[in-house]
Amino acid sequence: MFHSIEVDRNKLTIMRVEFSDLKTLESTANALGSNMFEGYTPTAKGIEIICDYVMGKITLNELVTFAKQKAYV
Repeated sequence: MFHSIEVDRNKLTIMRVEFSDLKTLESTANALGSNMFEGYTPTAKGIEIICDYVMGKITLNELVTFAKQKAYV
């Protein structure tokens, strides 16, 4: 079952997590949408971790560690 998520292009937020620019927000939203069709249910914490990764605040290794720890829940 597909569930909608809150995307605000004016405030540059997905589920109230702020992105730095519209291009990053839209590419992240598109990737999330694709994964949601495969059964992924995003959380605000998960969006925050993804945002930190795409904005360069955390490394790929840190992202993988968070995923293994299920820190996104």
